[in-house]
Amino acid sequence: MFGFITLPTIISDYGIFNSTVANISPKNTDYNCSIYEPSGNKGLVYFYTYLQDLLSGTGFLEVTRLFYGYYTVDAVWISVMRYNLPLAYLLATFAYLALSFLWIIKRSVEGFKQNLVHDADPFQSYCNKVFAGWDFCITDPNAAQLKHRSLQYELQDISNTNFQANLLVQYLPSIVITLANFIGPQIFSFLIKFEDYLPAFEIILTLMRCVFLRLANIGVLLFSLWSQISNCAADKCEPCGYNYKLYPCWESDVGQEMYKLMIFDFIIILGMTLFVDFPRKLLVTHCSCKPVQWWGLSEFRISDNVLEIIYGQTICWIGTFFSPLLPAIATVKYFIIFYIKKISLIHARKPADRPIRASSSNFFFLAVLLIGLILAFIPVGVSIASIPSSKACGPFRNFNTSWEVVPDTIRGFPKGLQQVLFGMASEAFAVPFFMVICLIMFYFMALAGAHKRVVERLEEQLALESRDKMFLIRKITEAKRCP
Repeated sequence: MFGFITLPTIISDYGIFNSTVANISPKNTDYNCSIYEPSGNKGLVYFYTYLQDLLSGTGFLEVTRLFYGYYTVDAVWISVMRYNLPLAYLLATFAYLALSFLWIIKRSVEGFKQNLVHDADPFQSYCNKVFAGWDFCITDPNAAQLKHRSLQYELQDISNTNFQANLLVQYLPSIVITLANFIGPQIFSFLIKFEDYLPAFEIILTLMRCVFLRLANIGVLLFSLWSQISNCAADKCEPCGYNYKLYPCWESDVGQEMYKLMIFDFIIILGMTLFVDFPRKLLVTHCSCKPVQWWGLSEFRISDNVLEIIYGQTICWIGTFFSPLLPAIATVKYFIIFYIKKISLIHARKPADRPIRASSSNFFFLAVLLIGLILAFIPVGVSIASIPSSKACGPFRNFNTSWEVVPDTIRGFPKGLQQVLFGMASEAFAVPFFMVICLIMFYFMALAGAHKRVVERLEEQLALESRDKMFLIRKITEAKRCP
């Protein structure tokens, strides 16, 4: 997004390579639709206003390259080459979503193969745990106790102010979502103890509930936003097609909500580490009373931390179309969070009593990440294809929807190429193409089933060969004992 969207506007603004900007006024648009007055700071401004803008994405940040509304150019001329910025904006969005999808599928397939290869017989796993599961290099009593618990759970798996007020109002959706994400898993962990499931299924069910809660929160927020944007009661949407009085540049407003979610998530993670984990560590270390010792250190649960990353990645995927520089903020955020989590793990937390298997958890987390990507694609796709684009800001203000830049660009191609491309987009091409894709999918499903049966036969053959070897060893031993 920086290379194909932000960088061309920088080149345009600073006149590098003799570039110029073609800024065309909106076509066939009512004057009221094109009125957009960002809340940029003017005149004497209090310091706390800058802090509020930094946390909420309003004010001086609203008129920067961070948000969609800044990119109002239609084309950038570099020498004799015309760079179509709206088309580049749309294609870059599809590109990062498609690359993310392909990368997740590739990693998921690798994890699935590992699960298939390393899926051992339950009795064999039980024997391995009993006779070869202990690490005799352990000398620390705490580490030995943790290893005991780990083996136990694995065996169970196989056997069984105005400023403050304004900031509070602006952050209210983010606060509610973050509180739900924090309280919900605690409730799920408490309820699962009374539901009498196997330990492995307990972990999976709790994780699925947490995933559904986090993703559902984002979905409800987006649905609420778009219901207000498209609220056409009392002709509020005329003549723009959206509620232009409340949201003159609705794409930037959505970008601000995603920005606030990401910033508030970072604040919560930092606050939990500084004001919960380390004080708890000090209490456990220096206070000998029984309630504190019973409370103990908090566990470092890998699954919860991975779900936090997936949640943040989903926000980034959704918000990148509305805030092109949001991935840069996410990169800095998780770079800092990595070291915060590392310090917290080493100095203020203890390892989890219930470890998770890397081979199975990798596939599960990638599947959850794929669900997050699908959730991200739906609102972005709806915004591009069906919701009228803002007429007062952004690169698509000259089009009814963001998608219209594609047929508009195709109309500039030669006639023959136009017919081919429009034919590929027609139903006459789409229906046979869909049928062919379905046939290919069923073929690979049948091929996967055949490979699975082959693997099962090979496993049975290996088991029989091991029994034959044991039989031969016994015969050799008996023969040596005979005089």
